[in-house]
Amino acid sequence: MSGRSAAPGRAAEPGRRKRLEPDQRRAQILACAIEMFGERPYAAVSTAELAARAGVARGLINHYFGNKRDLYLAVVRRMVTLPRGDDMPVPAGTPRERVDAGVRWLLDTIAEHGSTWVKVTSHEGVGDDPEVQQILDQADDAAAERTLCMVGLAGSAHDPQLRAMVRAYGGLVKAAGREWITRGNLSREQVHHLLADLLWALVQETMPKAGRPS
Repeated sequence: MSGRSAAPGRAAEPGRRKRLEPDQRRAQILACAIEMFGERPYAAVSTAELAARAGVARGLINHYFGNKRDLYLAVVRRMVTLPRGDDMPVPAGTPRERVDAGVRWLLDTIAEHGSTWVKVTSHEGVGDDPEVQQILDQADDAAAERTLCMVGLAGSAHDPQLRAMVRAYGGLVKAAGREWITRGNLSREQVHHLLADLLWALVQETMPKAGRPS
């Protein structure tokens, strides 16, 4: 499976611009930005080239997103925004089946955005930017909550400790995504086994120890 996310509605060639509603135009520009920031480092992407690829005037990028950094922040938010809870029902089945379903959801999320997801979650963009870090931290918290819900451990008396464990596990998810999407050293199936086995060990062995006296 290709790691590069698709750019729906890539614009027509210059001179044949299609008239779109503002929300559609904004979505089109964002889709092209997602594609370009997945292909190149942040510094190598210019708003002029992005405008040409999107088939819009450069001023429209500034109109909808501000400067290049603001556009990049919009890309980061799009990469790490989870589906709404009611769009992702809690999986049924045995605890192990729920773990497998949770990992499948994680890998579907990574596959949808591919190399751009890898870049923004591993700071291969604007570097040590506090606002980017804040977005990623909030996304990690949301993903930890969603993961605990999917494996049936939401609302535990030791919720802060369990969330911290899942956030630490999230670092492995990002590294495994890089080995799969960017480096090609692991297949999706191999990454699934790796992450599912480790999450299962976390749920079965490590999390039950939360709150025990050290």
